[in-house]
Amino acid sequence: MSKSNTMKEMYYEERPYEKCERFGAENLTDAELLAVLLRTGTKGENSLELAHRLICSDFPGRGILNIHRWTFDRLLAIRGIGKVKAIQILCMSELAKRLARSTAMTGLDFSSPSTIAQYYMEDMRHREKEVLKLLLLNSRSKLIGESDVSEGTADTTLVSPRELFLEALRKNAAAIILLHNHPSGEPTPSREDVRITRRIYEAGALIGIELLDHIVIGDNCFVSLRERGLFP
Repeated sequence: MSKSNTMKEMYYEERPYEKCERFGAENLTDAELLAVLLRTGTKGENSLELAHRLICSDFPGRGILNIHRWTFDRLLAIRGIGKVKAIQILCMSELAKRLARSTAMTGLDFSSPSTIAQYYMEDMRHREKEVLKLLLLNSRSKLIGESDVSEGTADTTLVSPRELFLEALRKNAAAIILLHNHPSGEPTPSREDVRITRRIYEAGALIGIELLDHIVIGDNCFVSLRERGLFP
C-alpha cells in the first residue's frame, strides 16, 4: 500500500474501525487504537500511518508510552498534527492516567508502600524532571492533602525540611509521606536521597510529625526507603 492511500483505500480488514467491530478493541494494535482516535490522517498519509509515526517519534523504544511525554507544543511541531489532534491526544493521555489511578485507588492503603507506589506510578514515572511530592496524613492515616513541593533538573531535586513542615503544619498533618521519581527509570535511592530523608525524619521527630516513608518511583518499579531500612 502506497503512502498516498487514504483510510478509505485501505483493505477492509486493515481498517482499524472495521477490525474493532469484527474482532474487538482488544485485538487492535497500539497504532490501530490511536488511529481510531485520530480519525483522519494528513496529506499523503492515512490515520494508521500517522499513528505509527507518532508512536515511534521522539523517544524510540518507548512505543505507546510516548503519549505521556508529549506536550502541546511538541505535538504541534509534528507534521500532520494541528490543534484539534493535539488536544485529543493530550486528553487521551490524561484519561489513561486517571483510569490507572482510579483502578489503583480501590486498594490504596497508606501503610502499604506498594499500593501507594501503584496509585502514583502513572502520574510520576513519565515525568522528564525529578518531582518531589508531599502527602499529608491525619492521625487516622487518611490523606488530607498532597502537593508537588519541588521540581528539579533531569536528575536532581532540592528541598529543605523547613518547606515540607511549614506545609504540614498549615494543614495540621500528623504524618507525612514523600515520593519522588527518577527520570532514568531506575529507583535505587542515591546517597543524597538517603541523607535528606534522614534529615526530614529527624526534623519531624522534633515537632511531632512523623515521616512514614520515602518512596522512589522508577519506570513501573519503586523502592521504599523504610522497607530498605534506610531510616529509623
